[in-house]
Amino acid sequence: MTRIVIIGGGPAGYEAALVASSLGAEVTVVERDGIGGASVLTDCVPSKTFIASAGAMTNVRDSVSLGVQGAELAAVGIDLAAVNQRVKGLAVAQSSDIKARLVGEGVRVLAGQGRMADEDRRLAEHRVQVLDADGAVGETLECDVVLIATGADPRVLPGAEPDHERILDWRDVYDLHEMPEHLVVVGSGVTGAEFASGYLEGGVPVTLVSSRDRVLPGEDSDAAEVLEEVFQSRGGRLERGRAAGVRRTEKGVSVELTDGRTVEGSHALMTVGTVPNTDGLNLERCGVELAESGHVVVDRVSRTNVPGVYAAGDVTGVFQLASVAAMQGRIAMWHALGEAVNPIRLKTVSANVFTHPEIATVGVQEKTLAEDADVDVVRLSLATNARAKMADLRDGFVKLFARRATGVVVGGVVVAPGASELILPIALAVTKGLTVSDMAQTFAIYPSLSGSITEAGRRLMGTDELA
Repeated sequence: MTRIVIIGGGPAGYEAALVASSLGAEVTVVERDGIGGASVLTDCVPSKTFIASAGAMTNVRDSVSLGVQGAELAAVGIDLAAVNQRVKGLAVAQSSDIKARLVGEGVRVLAGQGRMADEDRRLAEHRVQVLDADGAVGETLECDVVLIATGADPRVLPGAEPDHERILDWRDVYDLHEMPEHLVVVGSGVTGAEFASGYLEGGVPVTLVSSRDRVLPGEDSDAAEVLEEVFQSRGGRLERGRAAGVRRTEKGVSVELTDGRTVEGSHALMTVGTVPNTDGLNLERCGVELAESGHVVVDRVSRTNVPGVYAAGDVTGVFQLASVAAMQGRIAMWHALGEAVNPIRLKTVSANVFTHPEIATVGVQEKTLAEDADVDVVRLSLATNARAKMADLRDGFVKLFARRATGVVVGGVVVAPGASELILPIALAVTKGLTVSDMAQTFAIYPSLSGSITEAGRRLMGTDELA
């Protein structure tokens, strides 16, 4: 029986454990903070739960245009204590459910910090020490395979260290007792954009400090432009500039920019990226290669350069998405246990930004296309879709990319409420090599937002039928 130790119980770790256990391995998961990791306890699940509550306010406010009476924004508000109680309750419940399934599948779960302890690299097996909260070594586990799945923590900007009261990282927001009077979000990547949009929907004045020419520099430029327009139309303020530091003031905080300007607010939320959790794991001592950024270097089946040592999830820096982390973990175990496995295909990964509206992408994107690329692109405004008109949805679009020579769908973008659900048929087309003809000849419900996807397929075929 193959002995496997997984350091970290987030999506990469617990999904790997389930696969390994189902294949007959003896599996132990060592987790520091709780099963589910940051994704379940402090990041993905909590943030999207909060965003759902804030989005409900937007739905109520926007229903005025649909003829609903008494739905003005002034009449509704967020009970932050109730929202945070719900956020934390859901996170704990999800963590408990995952742990129960692991235990039910025969996985051993240990609380503590795991670290490699390979003193003799000539040995075929590995050793993992489990440290308690005080740093004392408890149990030492001998195993055949180790999976490093320790995730990443918020990056701290020197001069803007969180005090967890007014200067916050995204784990602190669920301990606030009242909504900020004016929130300054520093960082315009995915996390910053999501919280800026969420708090703005929740009725909080928000200033988003962006060091780049536009928000979401890694996303589709047309999508980012729509998001900026919606954000500002709802009263959000964009401040272009790089933060040099944040200091407390009598009334709140002052964000100092490198050009000398300042941005005042009641609270500052720092969303300036993440750093991989590799400190204290003894990886370098054991010969595991790390990138300059501190991420563990892996190949497409999650192997490190040390035989029997794998890594998956945010600690590798390969697409910081829970879905990718989970797939990396599964692939690692399939490979380690001798199962047939396909290397991870990043071009088939679908991703979503949970802003208002949502931005979903998959496959080839416009920014990566060469000028002479053999790719056709079509973009359909959501405002022309019958279902969108019924719901008074005016912001957003569907964009589809296909090979000119073959018609094979190679990518897509959806900007719309519920884009995270609408991207699935495009992701399926990209993964399975479907053509625009396949999409065009698929029945879509009328009226539906998904009708714009099949219409995009028809447009790329050169027809003008309406969805």
